[in-house]
Amino acid sequence: MNIEEFRDYCLSFAGAHDDFPFRKATSDYDRDILVFYVLDKWFCFVNAVACDFCNLRCPTERIAELQERYEGIGPGWHMNKKHWISVRFDSDVPEPLLSELVKQSYELAKNHLTKKQQAELARLK
Repeated sequence: MNIEEFRDYCLSFAGAHDDFPFRKATSDYDRDILVFYVLDKWFCFVNAVACDFCNLRCPTERIAELQERYEGIGPGWHMNKKHWISVRFDSDVPEPLLSELVKQSYELAKNHLTKKQQAELARLK
């Protein structure tokens, strides 16, 4: 999956949008971080130039099993390791699983929205 396909998939969810929030970062790598949101909650981020891995929210009970099973899944880079994983694109993680993990991350972020935000999201569908 290339960055355009990955971006299209992430933006296919209701209320999803993206941004480059680190434009003032000192490193080129950090400036190129593309963050995907559901309303104001992050559910994924990826370096849009390197496209080497993405960070995703993940249920805590699933993280250990995924990391044991796939070499391409590790602790969330620069994120809370209890709730986030990093998934390398050039790894043993099958594309259908990556898509499932992105959708799951979106759902987890959506579940953290306030009732008012969830009502707003329902109107966007």
